[in-house]
Amino acid sequence: MNNFDELIKKRRSTRKFTKQELSQEEVVLLLKAALMSPTSKRTNAWQFIVVDDKETLQKLAHCKEHSASFIADAALAIVVTADPLVSDVWIEDASIASIMIQLQAEDMGLGSCWVQVRERFTASGISADEYVHNLLELPLQLQVLSVIAIGHKEVERKPFNEEHLQWEKIHINKYGGQ
Repeated sequence: MNNFDELIKKRRSTRKFTKQELSQEEVVLLLKAALMSPTSKRTNAWQFIVVDDKETLQKLAHCKEHSASFIADAALAIVVTADPLVSDVWIEDASIASIMIQLQAEDMGLGSCWVQVRERFTASGISADEYVHNLLELPLQLQVLSVIAIGHKEVERKPFNEEHLQWEKIHINKYGGQ
């Protein structure tokens, strides 16, 4: 990308991936972005579980009743977790890390999609967090925020159209202010 404006326009959720694997260098760049993401008071409460095993990706795709099946076709999934005992703003810190991973993926020409885990449920009604904990043998204190599915894009989506910006959602100095 030439600039950040271009990067954020181009970053779109990708749910269809090719079968091409990621190189070790690509994975390292994605993880560096995660580890460099800002956190409150530099607590670094987050931890990341990298999943590239196809069988585990298949199982991870069942972490939610809807909107997670594409994880099975991703080359990689990064499970973003954090420890609420380390930081009371773990949700915010893990959210920032999640988007940093996605922006890095886009900058590398890769596709990604955020799968919300916190406060979601599997088709059988168990919490998505509990499902992921059991699948990946996570320590009890870690909370799962998201799964970021990453891979080579099967189809390139059009960049975000600025004509669709909702300027009415911007308020100056006070709500409804002009």
